[in-house]
Amino acid sequence: MPAMQKSGFQAKTDLAELVQVLTWFDNFIQSSLPELTYMQCQTLLAEGFTNAVRHAHKHRASDTPIDIEVQLWNQQVEIRIWDYGQPFDLIQKMKNMPTKIDPDSVGGRGLKLLEQMAEHLSYFRTEDDRNCLLITKLIPSTPDLKI
Repeated sequence: MPAMQKSGFQAKTDLAELVQVLTWFDNFIQSSLPELTYMQCQTLLAEGFTNAVRHAHKHRASDTPIDIEVQLWNQQVEIRIWDYGQPFDLIQKMKNMPTKIDPDSVGGRGLKLLEQMAEHLSYFRTEDDRNCLLITKLIPSTPDLKI
């Protein structure tokens, strides 16, 4: 079954690009989601993008592209973020993380946030030697107010 709506965006490896990423997302979604789901998807996208910049592309040039795709289905949103970093075992990393994250710690909160907000998370190597972070967020059947 094809996606109800689909859009892609390419950003540079630069945290300043987050503004353009979120603007693109806002323009694409155009009040299609309940407010809470929309805010959670924004947060998931921002976390995924900043993780790609800070970790996957830590030693890469700022012009290294990060590709993003959002698919809006009737019952879920799928966010895909592709990076050129080293392969990474997300499941193992999540298993090794403490159950509670110290709020004063420098890192580690982003992955926990992704895990708590998303219905599904995966990070896999693609045939073109990139990694893809796939985030799935369900759209509630009894939505709250739309934005």
